[in-house]
Parts: sequence; structure tokens; C-alpha cells
Amino acid sequence: MTTRRRILGSICASGLLLLTAACGKDPEGPDCGEPLYGGSATDEAWMTMVDAKKKAADSSRAVTVMWPAEGEVHPQNVPPPTISWTSPLRASLECDTPGRLAQAGLRPSRGPLAWLTELLVPTAEAHLPPFTGDIYWVQVTVPGRECPVEVLTSELSWKIDDASWSIMSEPTSQGLSLQITSAYLQDNRLKEGPFQLAKPRTFQRSSSTP
Repeated sequence: MTTRRRILGSICASGLLLLTAACGKDPEGPDCGEPLYGGSATDEAWMTMVDAKKKAADSSRAVTVMWPAEGEVHPQNVPPPTISWTSPLRASLECDTPGRLAQAGLRPSRGPLAWLTELLVPTAEAHLPPFTGDIYWVQVTVPGRECPVEVLTSELSWKIDDASWSIMSEPTSQGLSLQITSAYLQDNRLKEGPFQLAKPRTFQRSSSTP
């Protein structure tokens, strides 16, 4: 009977250790919650991008950042800037024909007036339709903050909102670090990517007025 109790005790102790490990801190980093959303990006597309982090990203088809330039300093008392970029993913889609896309099993990105169609003809579905197109996960790392300021967007730019810009407002010698992860999704499934800048872009907000 004593031996049986010892075995049961060992099993219970092992179970508690496993439960403690499962409830512990995520080894991949803190839970920063969802990003902001831009364009036609959705939370389901974001979940796909989070899962894509398990894959090794490469820079072969990464975006080209238009703003900021490396080391850019944005003056105080000036409206928040717009981070902008170009993408080989968008360029290849715009140059491709519907026939070639169909052969590849792909669909073109939603057009710029897709939002107007959805406004005039509301969908009866409870959830947003699956996302298909090129998508961009913009992350700005702020020195001293555990979580980055981030947005997931289907656009080629992000007009930084006042709340996000205020978080970036403290000037530091280290500067802010910008990383953009891009991918092509078909019905929320990863088809191409993820791609990342080979080196994050550094910029900061000036401590002086222009």
C-alpha cells in the first residue's frame, strides 16, 4: 500500500510540474496582445502572421522603406509622420495577369474601393471574410518598453496615430527600431513569406522644436 501511495504521489508531482511549466511565461516573449489594424487586415490574418514567426524569415523579397530614412529625426510639435514602403509582393501582383494568378492558385489583392462595396452591400456573415493578399506587420521597438508599437495592414503605409506617436515621443540615443514583416496570404493561409528587413531601420523623435 505504501508503494502504491508513493507511485501516485510521484505521478501527481510530475503533473504539477507540467502544469506549472505550461502556465509559466512564454519562452518566446511577453504577450503583447493584438496590434492595431489598417486597410483590410484582420485578427485572423494576424494569427497567421504570428504562427509564421516559427519559420525562418528571409530578406529576398522584403519591403523597401521609403520613410523613415536610416537615422531620420522627426521634429517635435509636428504632426505624427507616415511610415511608408514599397513591396515586391505588391509589384508582382499588379504586373501579373488574372490567368497567371489562377494558374498559381492565387487571387489578386482586394481593390482600393473594396471598403466602399462592403459599406453599400453589408455582409451577413458574423466574421470578416478570409483575407487574401499581401500583408505587412509593422513593429516599432521603443527602448525601455517590453512590447513594440505595432500595426498589421494591407496598405503600403501607416499614418502613425497620436496615441502611438506619444509612446515613441521620448528621445533616446538608441533611437526607435522599425521592422516590417511581409507575406502573401490566401484565405488567411500563408502562401509566400515571411520576409523581413535584413536590418531594422533606426529613427527617432527630436527633443527640440523645428
